[in-house]
Amino acid sequence: MKTILSFFFLLSGVHVTAAMVVNDTLKLSLPALVEMAKTNSIAAKQAITVRETKYWEWRTYRSNYQPQLELTGVLPGYNKTYSQVLQPNGAILFQPVHNDNSSLTMNFSQSIAATGGTIYGTTQLQRFDDFDRKNVLYNAIPYGIGYTQPLLQFNSLKWDKKIEPLKYNESKQVYIESQEQIAVTVTGYFFDLLLAQVNLNIAATNLTNTLKILDIANTKFELGKISKNEILQLQLEELNAQKAVGTAKRDMEIATLNLRSYAGMEGDDKIVLDMPAQVNQMSISADRVLKEAFENRSDAIAFVRKLAEAKRDVAKAKGQNGLTATLNANLGFSNAASNIAEVYRSPKSQQSIQLQLSIPVLDWGRSKSRTKTAEANEQFIAYAVEQDKQTFKQQIVTQVTLFNMMKEQVALTGKADRIASEKYQIARERYVLGDLSITDLSIAFQENDRAKRDYIASLRDFWSAYYQLRYLSLYDFEKNEKITYK
Repeated sequence: MKTILSFFFLLSGVHVTAAMVVNDTLKLSLPALVEMAKTNSIAAKQAITVRETKYWEWRTYRSNYQPQLELTGVLPGYNKTYSQVLQPNGAILFQPVHNDNSSLTMNFSQSIAATGGTIYGTTQLQRFDDFDRKNVLYNAIPYGIGYTQPLLQFNSLKWDKKIEPLKYNESKQVYIESQEQIAVTVTGYFFDLLLAQVNLNIAATNLTNTLKILDIANTKFELGKISKNEILQLQLEELNAQKAVGTAKRDMEIATLNLRSYAGMEGDDKIVLDMPAQVNQMSISADRVLKEAFENRSDAIAFVRKLAEAKRDVAKAKGQNGLTATLNANLGFSNAASNIAEVYRSPKSQQSIQLQLSIPVLDWGRSKSRTKTAEANEQFIAYAVEQDKQTFKQQIVTQVTLFNMMKEQVALTGKADRIASEKYQIARERYVLGDLSITDLSIAFQENDRAKRDYIASLRDFWSAYYQLRYLSLYDFEKNEKITYK
């Protein structure tokens, strides 16, 4: 019993943060296991992959606002065939064609987010070789610039500039949340194994104590001081203790495998878990957690993003209704010659301007329905976001209340465990002196076991509530700082 008590209380108040390997035995504290899982678990690797994906999506979005330079060409454009040729009298003759029509084009473009337009520039060189007639021609656009401007249309660049930064910031907070969710999950596996180890220690100690008491009882029975019924009761206790040892070993193996699998632990070292301490000095209020949550959580960013996306959809629906137009304008120089030097000498100016229109004449209310649908969806999302905010707040308030209750519960169950242990020791001594019945000893025996398991359960609830608060707020209440990861 002394071994069990020391296992529970020796490390009380000590916060071990590193794993230690001694004689093929891996000693782990809860914080050390959490850090290990955040590094080695499959969930951690998945979170890193998602973070990288979101980063490159962000880079793709940013590139839409950067200058684009593209080189295109046809090299070679060789062609040898028969082609139909329309004659002046309307007849068609098939004439042999043997030529090479090669070209190179360099295009530059820059999007204008404020207007949704695009400014562009181009330079082009084309060479035509007619092998049948031994003729070479060059055509070139030394340089040209132009501008394309959608009129009365939806400006996706403008809205992306509002929404995409929110999505990227949201993804960064999602990564932090995924790390904290790993802590919540691995805490459960930690206490599964811790309880299994404690149960095995309890079962082994109980078996040892039962055998000692049975030896004393056999002596008393030979002296006629106790009845056969008490001997049978103790023999039954011995069998139950042996069964408990077997069950505890099985549960510990399963819990160990589950912990290793989730935390990504290699090797086959025996794992011994340190009893986590209660952080009594932490004082957490709901107002503080709410403040940090609305500053740090991805949900808080998502509230803003969803409303912005709804407004964007309304703007898009309206932009697809009624008159739409696109203005295209360009100017530059072009030339043609029989050699490449002449084509760039004294090029001729060229200009063009074009306005394309689209006016719906009859759409049977399609445009209006599209707009009304988007507006109704915007209102629905506004209500949904408000409901999500209320749920978000209620979840945090509930979790803070639970955490503060768990602090008191750990203290109470710890005290109950000490009392039950002392009571069991007294009961054993009284039974040996013949001052206590076997029934009362069994009751003290059961109360002692139950008190230890209750203490483990209360510690589990406390630390689960603590890591859940970290997850909900993305705030480290021990260090008093926001949680960040590189």
